[in-house]
Amino acid sequence: QGFSGFPAGKQPVVRIPNTFFTELLPAIDDLAELKVTLYCLWILNQKQGELRFTRLAEIEADHLFMQGLAGADGDALDALKHGLEMAEARGVLLRVKVWPTTAGQGETEDWYFLNSEHGRAAVERIRRGELHKLAEPLPEDVNLQAQRPHIFTLYEQNIGVIQPMIAEELRDAERRYPQNWVDDAFREAVELNKRSWRYIEAILKRWAAEGKDDGRDRRDSTEDDSYEALKRRYVPDEYKDIIEH
Repeated sequence: QGFSGFPAGKQPVVRIPNTFFTELLPAIDDLAELKVTLYCLWILNQKQGELRFTRLAEIEADHLFMQGLAGADGDALDALKHGLEMAEARGVLLRVKVWPTTAGQGETEDWYFLNSEHGRAAVERIRRGELHKLAEPLPEDVNLQAQRPHIFTLYEQNIGVIQPMIAEELRDAERRYPQNWVDDAFREAVELNKRSWRYIEAILKRWAAEGKDDGRDRRDSTEDDSYEALKRRYVPDEYKDIIEH
């Protein structure tokens, strides 16, 4: 469908930071991420007050936008969720998890703030437990918690900037493995100076296949602490031939 042009007269303006065009636009290569990012910039620009956020349900209710978001398979909701995940992984959006105070009643949902000075300040106040000091009252039956996948933090601290294409793999690993396994796998990789997600993933897969009880938690003073023994215990098979002495 063609575009007939912008109408004459004064039109509402959406403020988009210059950094969107100089840093984000050249880096975004996923259509769903681009559309969702632009939509969030537009809808959050209309918000007022301390808590300027949007929700998946709010975006999903915009039927015109959802029609344009549907991909070849026609699943617009999946495309929306994917776009939000990519935008969060890239650092454009900050996610806050909301859940009912009454256990077992209602479902959790995610609220998304723009990663701007204002958005960061609001999320930080939520983290500090200062929600009651914010201007707008919230429903009494919800709690809020600043939410960012723990594995994202580990990756950024030990490997580097998260690329959107790796974000889903990190989420899958966090769902698949216990948190202490993920922590330990990152620790092992750092100790061996193998700061690679593929290396860490191989450690987790080995523990899942062979059991983690053969690792450090069962070591005692009688065990062999030689370099070769450590390598046999912790280094995935596919990496053993490239580990230097």
